Amino acid sequence: MPTVMRIGGFRFFFYSNENKEPKHIHVRSGGGEAKFWLDDVELVWNHGFNERQMQEIEAYIRAHQSALIDSWVEFFGEEGNG
Repeated sequence: MPTVMRIGGFRFFFYSNENKEPKHIHVRSGGGEAKFWLDDVELVWNHGFNERQMQEIEAYIRAHQSALIDSWVEFFGEEGNG
């Protein structure tokens, strides 16, 4: 599970076996975890984060979207996008 960044108490990471899916990022903090698509930032699922946390997470993803996509491509390659 490569960690891409840590910001605002959240850890942004990939599961190393998910390269057959579209580019995405997982976010974990405390007991919560969420998954977002990266090309068009969109929530896939959320388990345990409240609305305020989700807004904060999405803002971080949008602010760092290019770097997150670059990290995906660096780790999985361009083909690892579903």
